[in-house]
Amino acid sequence: MLNAMIVEAAKDNVIVAIEPIKKGDTVTYNCAGEEKSLTALEDITIYHKLAAQDIKKGEPIIKYGEHIGLAARDIKKGEHVHCHNLQEHRENLDNKG
Repeated sequence: MLNAMIVEAAKDNVIVAIEPIKKGDTVTYNCAGEEKSLTALEDITIYHKLAAQDIKKGEPIIKYGEHIGLAARDIKKGEHVHCHNLQEHRENLDNKG
């Protein structure tokens, strides 16, 4: 069993690997005080992200409570989340009060 970084906010949909993860490994993590686990669908490099849940194309990727981009395609729980399936999305802050 491997551990991934604690999810900082309950709304996060990715977790960060604190050690290399191999495809098929069971990863455990803490989310809002609750221990959860998932199976890695791919090898994950240390400090890279993996999906904590299924994420639909166009939905925001949320890490540490912040939107870091949008899913460029459907992403399955346990998949590696990186530039190949995440597109940058910047908010237009000029239009905010």
